[in-house]
Amino acid sequence: MDNFWIIGGGKFGLKAARALSKADSSNNLTIVEKQKAVCNQLRKLGFETVCMDGVQYLERNLTDAHYPDWIIPAIPLHVAYEWISAKLSRTHPVAKCAVPIDVINALPNPIQAEPGQLFISIADFKCPESCPEPDKICTYTGKPRPMILHDFLKSIQLNDFKSIVIRSHQLAPGAGGYTPQALFETLNRIEASGGTVLLSTACSCHGVVNAFKFEGCFS
Repeated sequence: MDNFWIIGGGKFGLKAARALSKADSSNNLTIVEKQKAVCNQLRKLGFETVCMDGVQYLERNLTDAHYPDWIIPAIPLHVAYEWISAKLSRTHPVAKCAVPIDVINALPNPIQAEPGQLFISIADFKCPESCPEPDKICTYTGKPRPMILHDFLKSIQLNDFKSIVIRSHQLAPGAGGYTPQALFETLNRIEASGGTVLLSTACSCHGVVNAFKFEGCFS
């Protein structure tokens, strides 16, 4: 039995919950969802549900690097960045920075989101929802991947930026997550290094990047 916190109870959170329940009926699942109507529906389906903002839930309740076993982000936010930024903001001024143009040009299919944030993917097509994320071959194309995205992001070297990556592990088809330990270790690395950070969460194919530092970049 594993313990999972699923942050978000919409389409992707519900899909993850169903897949993990099917994989092992003894898995202990908690879905965190802020919309009351969605919470009520999830409870009717038999899922343990906490009705509150997902990032706030993590801020208040994630106090142990060994519990839960896995966190599955399923909301349209870079959950790891939001949690780490909230933690750092207690003692440091944290500000978003522009992602360097050299990095943008090197990333696969970058899409600008809010300032200092990019969504990236080595796929320029819609991936199959049941993709098992095989090690070397793309399920859709049948060809080798042009890169392993989380490894590529780790290899980025810039004088002014430190690239730090949280790897998202596939826990069920369409359900990726990471351990609390990965979050705490990343927080400790950033606190120790200071300066300007490229923080990414990525699996082999898809990811999100935030650039920030402990002093203001944007006015």
